[in-house]
Amino acid sequence: MTAIDETTYDPERAGRLLRAECDALVPLLRAAPDDAYAIRTCCPGWTVRHVIAHCGSALMRVVEGRFEEGVFSPECNERDIAERAGWSHARVVDELEHAMTEAGPVLAAAKGYLDGVALGEWVHAGDVREAWGKPGAYGGDGLDDALALLEQFSRSAHAASPLPLHADLDGRDEPLTLGPADGKRPPARYIGDAPTLIRLIAGRPLAGTRYELAGATEKELALFG
Repeated sequence: MTAIDETTYDPERAGRLLRAECDALVPLLRAAPDDAYAIRTCCPGWTVRHVIAHCGSALMRVVEGRFEEGVFSPECNERDIAERAGWSHARVVDELEHAMTEAGPVLAAAKGYLDGVALGEWVHAGDVREAWGKPGAYGGDGLDDALALLEQFSRSAHAASPLPLHADLDGRDEPLTLGPADGKRPPARYIGDAPTLIRLIAGRPLAGTRYELAGATEKELALFG
């Protein structure tokens, strides 16, 4: 991973993002009827139930320090989901709530190495809202922390496509700069709102959005492999 900028890095950011998302998402999950968990999400092959089981299991691996070979691979994710197939919805949500609450100190101690996990969990919370037609998908109270983590993640070895990007976001005075500043390629330019940028970066559906993009294709912006 690229060395973090110690002058701007906040070790509490990833945990703070998860706690804020926990406060918003868990009540929504607990109030949902059982059949809502069977609704398909934008993640291929995954229902809401699958997404929640994945998020809880992935974060529990962080909390418990279980990082065996192949961790977080598609095969590992599917095994974790399958292990929870017999659990009630309430138990799956309980695990997620516990993990989102407890992961912060572990993430802080990792000094940025695991922050991408928190960002991915936050995006998945947006996937659930999107599937249920709820407002705030890929936005909400944690957006500022999510954008800061995105900026950091885009310069890490874990980013699938480290494309330099200059993003002018609606309602924000300072641009967001993603990817390496190594001069190998002129930065692409994005103009639009922050949730739509998250959709582009995460490869989520773009129907109904408005934005301008120059110097890159949509596929080139995908940072999650």
